[in-house]
Amino acid sequence: MANRMILNETSYHGKGAIESVPLEFQKRGFKKAVVITDKDLIEFKVATKVTDLLDKAAIDYEIYDGIVPNPTVENVQTGVDFVKKAQADVIIAIGGGSPIDTAKAIGIIVENPEFSDVVSLEGEVGTKNPSLPILAIPTTSGTAAEVTINYVITDKSKNRKFVCVDPHDIPVVAFIDSEMMMGMPKGLCAATGMDAMTHAIEGFITKGAWEMSDMLHLKAIEIIGRSLRSSVAGEEKGREEMALGQYIAGMGFSNVGLGLVHGMAHPLSAWYNIPHGVACAALLPTVMKYNKDFTGEKYRDIAKVLNVEGAETLTIEEVRDAACAAIDQMSKDVGIPATISELGVKAEDITKIAADALKDVCTPGNPRDTSLEDIIEIYSGLM
Repeated sequence: MANRMILNETSYHGKGAIESVPLEFQKRGFKKAVVITDKDLIEFKVATKVTDLLDKAAIDYEIYDGIVPNPTVENVQTGVDFVKKAQADVIIAIGGGSPIDTAKAIGIIVENPEFSDVVSLEGEVGTKNPSLPILAIPTTSGTAAEVTINYVITDKSKNRKFVCVDPHDIPVVAFIDSEMMMGMPKGLCAATGMDAMTHAIEGFITKGAWEMSDMLHLKAIEIIGRSLRSSVAGEEKGREEMALGQYIAGMGFSNVGLGLVHGMAHPLSAWYNIPHGVACAALLPTVMKYNKDFTGEKYRDIAKVLNVEGAETLTIEEVRDAACAAIDQMSKDVGIPATISELGVKAEDITKIAADALKDVCTPGNPRDTSLEDIIEIYSGLM
């Protein structure tokens, strides 16, 4: 079977990348934009770095800033109505995974109104029409939503997050400007950075991985491994490198899938509103250990790019443990909680949460086939 790669038509990287937003808007012949973001990014003058450029170029736009973390079906539906009323022909999405994911769902439904209930978009449903065009500007260095064909929405009526996979939703242009990420608080930087590392590792060991995706994921692991601590400390170079590392991870995992960490993280966010990156980071070291005997030599490759001592010469069992330990230490170094009970997870909910995790779209990509009993055991061991 052929391997497919879907990426942005165009992407801009580095300081000042957002200065090309008006140029892309104009040369593509757009008439009016809806800027999709959240209230904090407006209040703290992050999104306004982009809207100031739109103003200077006399570009017509309206702002929809009703996005919340772990965006809901209702957020999407309100946004669809807003975009239709504005008669916009392009979306400019500014933010982390939540605004960009919401923008994808909105853009898809505007052009495919038969999915207006939102929940019917779960999985890979085969929409007929491409999304309303999206220009995506990330403000966190983790989700890589600007380069993926995936988005995640929360169904509050059922306490669950659902993953949508659609080649039609990928932003046409991405602007990865580290200056848009410099305002991230330390905790957000750590959580989104560990989410990026989770993307890179899960994408590297997933069942769908192949040589080109391995190339991307290994480079991403290397960059994130050397720069995350620096980024969390607020250092400019670290944030610049993380901006690139998380994007490269997105180029890979978007095309090959993820695994059990994401499958187990999504229910935690749906049930307890735990930030996605925090949920992934809390689970990653333990799930890596769970998977280690089903990964061939890949943990040795991970250990090498993380500069683990003896990575070349350790036995396969030793190097697998060393790779897990390196990720565990990184998680601790950036302040991620070691248990899920610290995040508010209740023991009495675990069986139901585990059932949701088993059904998650990401779970089948895990290199080790799992079961409800195994998932319950992993959650319970992290309490």
